[in-house]
Amino acid sequence: MRIFWRIKMDYISVREAAQKWDISERRVQKLCEESRIDGIQKFGRSWMIPKTANKPIDLRRKDNSSQ
Repeated sequence: MRIFWRIKMDYISVREAAQKWDISERRVQKLCEESRIDGIQKFGRSWMIPKTANKPIDLRRKDNSSQ
């Protein structure tokens, strides 16, 4: 649990999100850069992702049945 600006928020790192969603760390970084994940914050060079964030739909695939 991290506390920023006196607001208690639970964040996970790019590495933790990649493991949770079974995708690469680079893919999570790209999703962050494209603002495809709700509630993300950038602190310095690091992305912090809310624990409750859902994995975005992969728009690169026509068939998203594997979601």
